[in-house]
Amino acid sequence: MHLHEYQAKEWLKRYGVPITHQEVISSKEEIPAFLEKWEFYPAVVKVQVHAGGRGKAGGVKLCQNKEELREALEKLHGMKVSTHQTAGGFMVAHQLLVTKGVEIEKEFYFAAVLDRASATMMLIASSEGGMEIEEIAEKSPEKIVKVPIQMDGTVRGYHVIEVCKTLGLSFARGSEAPKLIRAVAKAFAESDASLLEINPLVLTKDEKLIALDAKMTIDANALFRQVDLADCYDPTQELESEVRARKADLAYVAMEGNIGCMVNGAGLAMATMDMIKHSGGEPANFLDVGGSADVEKVTEGFKIILSDPNVRGVLVNIFGGIMNCETIAKGIIQATKEIDLHVPMVIRLEGTNVDVGRQLLKESNLPFAVAKSLSEAAEKISEAIT
Repeated sequence: MHLHEYQAKEWLKRYGVPITHQEVISSKEEIPAFLEKWEFYPAVVKVQVHAGGRGKAGGVKLCQNKEELREALEKLHGMKVSTHQTAGGFMVAHQLLVTKGVEIEKEFYFAAVLDRASATMMLIASSEGGMEIEEIAEKSPEKIVKVPIQMDGTVRGYHVIEVCKTLGLSFARGSEAPKLIRAVAKAFAESDASLLEINPLVLTKDEKLIALDAKMTIDANALFRQVDLADCYDPTQELESEVRARKADLAYVAMEGNIGCMVNGAGLAMATMDMIKHSGGEPANFLDVGGSADVEKVTEGFKIILSDPNVRGVLVNIFGGIMNCETIAKGIIQATKEIDLHVPMVIRLEGTNVDVGRQLLKESNLPFAVAKSLSEAAEKISEAIT
């Protein structure tokens, strides 16, 4: 789950990471009252969307006075933001962040990530801030340092010194840099985050370190124990289909293909999408109904799949271990009765109660094609939509 910039900064602030004064505008009606009380100039206005590249898209404005601030707020609120991370679409800025401007002496890149190669939480730092880390790695790899975060969220002293030296900052006792490094590591470890990026981390003219921007992604599987962070969820930043899936407790990710997929089990879902690609098709989604889905959940899954106007066919691939093939069959039948099944569907069932499930589908007299293997199912659905 992604956090907005202002939410990530507030989380960092809890751990003692310095941020600039900030306020959030959630509606245009709030603008007049906000302008009367805001007193920090220059001010920076940023659209709050779950996508990078906001500045290049025109979503960040520097304002020197009240009139410029008014103009920026009225222009940016409700802006449709299209960046390299919106996959050709756009996100609507329902919230704006206004921050106090600072005089910058130097910019740094600083982040905490889960490093899958070493199975370790890791701090990444570079003296080249304001750039994407991939760009820094390509142009100036020698300016990047990586050090591990311990399981309790601490960082060893010599690693703190190594980061400070790379950034050219003081590591003397009581200086700001070591405190900030340790604070970011702790904030990352205790949030169940997969990414906590500060870009840029800046050194101001009066030698203060400030997190000028922040990006944070939380492991959705850990939200049950991250109550405060779970409240940061913003459904306006997701596709309607993904919001519906979240409410139905379905693992769903929209894609750009035209063959809808309903599968039980993440691994089987990935294999199903691979087989569709191998057969010449393009998957329209990842949808794992899980091992304990009931008829209602399966029905909602079908409604979500078929609500995608790009879907020209549907492939159902169920291996009944915990999941019961009879339940899936009933869900398919119920869903097709509630909505207009205007596309071909191929079904492959195996496992628990498979004979009962197949019989229910046969007796329904609905227009399904049945396959006995995954490869056969993928070939049939790919042929059906060509």
